[in-house]
Amino acid sequence: MAVLMAFFLVFSMTGCENILDGNKKVVFTTGFSDDEVFRIEDSVCSIQEIMVYLINTQNGYESTFGAQIWDTQTDEGTVANQLKESILAKVAQIKAMNLLAGNMSIVLDDSELKTARDAAEAYYETLTEQDIEAMYGVTEDNIFQIYSEYALADKLYDYIIRDINPEISDDEARTITVEQIFLKTYDLDASGEKVAYNDTAKNTVYLKARSIQNQLIDGTSFEELMSEYNEAEESTISFGKGEVEEAYETVAFNLGTEEISDVVEVSDGYVIIKCVTTFNREETEYNKVRIVAERKREVFGEQYDAYVDTLTKELNEELWDSIEVTSDENVTTNSLWNVYTEYFEK
Repeated sequence: MAVLMAFFLVFSMTGCENILDGNKKVVFTTGFSDDEVFRIEDSVCSIQEIMVYLINTQNGYESTFGAQIWDTQTDEGTVANQLKESILAKVAQIKAMNLLAGNMSIVLDDSELKTARDAAEAYYETLTEQDIEAMYGVTEDNIFQIYSEYALADKLYDYIIRDINPEISDDEARTITVEQIFLKTYDLDASGEKVAYNDTAKNTVYLKARSIQNQLIDGTSFEELMSEYNEAEESTISFGKGEVEEAYETVAFNLGTEEISDVVEVSDGYVIIKCVTTFNREETEYNKVRIVAERKREVFGEQYDAYVDTLTKELNEELWDSIEVTSDENVTTNSLWNVYTEYFEK
């Protein structure tokens, strides 16, 4: 399930919020044509566009997780509902980015428009009659619009973050690997929420952690005790600065290779940490890329969010609520973004 939730970010360019959610949401259920799902200013999203995104994404997930995944319940509702909301957020974001691009006089040139047209033709040729029907009679022009709007959103993003290329030092991005023996100081209630132990129960856990520490001092191997006592999901973890809570990070980053910490109190338990390596080169290089990408998203997000706050948004709730995630073995298209990548990233 954690993997599936991560997959919902596959189309995300910015990580910005769903602009049709929360206090920014303006709802009208009249004044729409039959196929209009939402409007942002004068930019309209049709049911055909939404279904192209939805069905391609749905079929991609089903090829990995199976059709039964959609009824699975999570803290945010069913997986099907989360898929719908992620698609709505993504399409709304692209529409808003296109409006911002127009405001900044950024457009696709003739070559880019031709690429979008060629890609649309190539993808549309893969569709069966059942695919087209499931996507409410989608046309090649609908696909061209999707590809050209996505390409323009990409172009806008690249333009705004064009000067953001910070040098990240090894120390800033340093990633270490540790082993841990974690003892929790909480239970889960019926809804899965953490309920902290009272002081007496918490002290019992602390004394247990001290006992484990004494066994380590007496020569019992860390790995043996970790196998027996660790209550965390993972025994070995790699992380950089700012990725774990401060108390954990401070102790871990000050350990030498093979050095073992004392008992450390963290927000939901006690932990004993053993440093496996003080510098993981592969993970550090990956972390540099992540840090740069995050800074670019932050720079873009500042400009994008300020612009989105000025926009009027209207959601056709009646039409939106009528859309369901349903599996159909005769509807198999899932290559929308493979074709896009093939044409735009040559």
